[in-house]
Amino acid sequence: MSERVVSTGVAMDTGHWRGILFMLLGTALFTFNDALGKWMVASVAVGQLLFIRSAAAMVVLLPMVHKAGWKQTFVLAQPGRHVLRLAFIVVEVACFYLSVRYLPLADVMSVYQATPLIVTILAIPLLGEAVGWRRGLAVGVGFIGVLLVLQPEGGVFTAPALIALGGSMAYALMMIVTRQLRETSALSLIVYHTLAVGTAGLLTLPWGWAEVDTMGLVYLALIGVVATAAHACMNQGLKLAPAAVVVPYTYTSLLWAILLGWLFFADLPTPLMLLGAGIIVASGLFVLHRERQIKQA
Repeated sequence: MSERVVSTGVAMDTGHWRGILFMLLGTALFTFNDALGKWMVASVAVGQLLFIRSAAAMVVLLPMVHKAGWKQTFVLAQPGRHVLRLAFIVVEVACFYLSVRYLPLADVMSVYQATPLIVTILAIPLLGEAVGWRRGLAVGVGFIGVLLVLQPEGGVFTAPALIALGGSMAYALMMIVTRQLRETSALSLIVYHTLAVGTAGLLTLPWGWAEVDTMGLVYLALIGVVATAAHACMNQGLKLAPAAVVVPYTYTSLLWAILLGWLFFADLPTPLMLLGAGIIVASGLFVLHRERQIKQA
């Protein structure tokens, strides 16, 4: 047969398979980038990491901006919404690196996998979207998975766990605002994202930055370069195949997080963490499946 059909119910052609491969590569790069960030944030300030990684990313992005056009990249409609989006991005990125300083990478990544569930709930008051009982139940089950991953002590979340939850919430809010900016090019979104995070990092300079040797600077710069490459791969994946086909493959980040956490930080997932992560992924995939069914109805 010239086409194959996967569980999403979408016909698979060559472009779709290429899209999946780009999404898998982008997801792997992002998780490697996060592991490298966890390693570096143990010895440098979070703001310092954010600034250096953003500066390195801009070196890669500037030729793309020149090719696309400076005006087309930097002149934006709906500036207020863009500012709001950038504020959520800064909070999310800072929360992520603060949380991975104290928590295993796989635990934090599991919490972030709950973002689609948070988006589903927040879309009700913020976007006026209707959520049926099936998706509502899936969201509730997914948050049980979050509790299993974070395992609050005595019913109380630790500070790093709350920071991870806050980062996931900020990420969800950023995604909701981004839905309202569909006319903005992917390059513009990435460039402003990078500039906002870098500026926020620079503002932390008065609180003191650590001395970094040459190899440390190389690793910090590599975080920015790898993140840019990951963005490019994911964007290419979304161009080659529908979101319904490629987005579920982003959940492979959990596999990478578990592997890299074990290899580089000797973090072994507990049975409860694995159970919780599985529940989160299953709930998220069900929500994506229901959303696709509703759009096709």
